[in-house]
Amino acid sequence: VQLVESGGGLVQTGGFLRLSCAVSMSTFSSSPMGWFRQAPGKEREFVAAISWRTSRYRDSVKGRFTISRDNAKNTVYLQMNSLKPEDTAVYYCAAGRAGVGPSTDTRGYNSWGQGTEVTVSS
Repeated sequence: VQLVESGGGLVQTGGFLRLSCAVSMSTFSSSPMGWFRQAPGKEREFVAAISWRTSRYRDSVKGRFTISRDNAKNTVYLQMNSLKPEDTAVYYCAAGRAGVGPSTDTRGYNSWGQGTEVTVSS
């Protein structure tokens, strides 16, 4: 299994970015996918997750971030709008086991990407 994130960068407060995660996995369409982030000196935290039927979000990103997936392209996206300096972090894409719901815990995922850096300037 291989996950490759892209789309990170430097953006001003209030701006937007769209992260992508290309996944090489035969069970992609039936596997939950998650986005997590880790700021310097902090633990990795849940951002958003999506299964084949539902999605979940961290409270602080609800209404600003949207997770989606394209099963034909084996890709999951994170649209991030109205970005704030506190969104600055390395963002990681993660894949869980097929048939399992979208977890908010890192232990719910067994494959991870290398991360893409997002910096929001004030």
